[in-house]
Amino acid sequence: MKGIGPQLPLDTDEVDGTYSLTKTYREQVKQNFKNLLLTSPGEKMMNPDFGVGLRRFLFDPSVQVVPALKTRIKSQTQKYLPFIQIYKINVNTTDSFGTKDEDSQILSVDISYGVPSINLNTNVVFTTEGTN
Repeated sequence: MKGIGPQLPLDTDEVDGTYSLTKTYREQVKQNFKNLLLTSPGEKMMNPDFGVGLRRFLFDPSVQVVPALKTRIKSQTQKYLPFIQIYKINVNTTDSFGTKDEDSQILSVDISYGVPSINLNTNVVFTTEGTN
């Protein structure tokens, strides 16, 4: 079966040719969405606005970043992957003891999304603990 695009991270594959390939639109959409979320603005050549820069938010886990993060996810998805519908974005900030706190050290982002044209409804979750 032919592939749609290279599977990330790149890995050699004798079956597909030089690199492993995504085989379905569902796989490709998930990969493209994850790429959009993790790419930092300025990182993609010739398109400095592309990307949410989720890592930047994950390592500044304070309640002040939550509205900015949600806005960035929605605007970037609408601009670069308009076929994706964002259903819900849950951002949880907790301190290392599991309570809500202004000086949070842990941030969790859970995004429920879908692509109706290919009957895809799924979610992606990113979590990290602060290094403080």
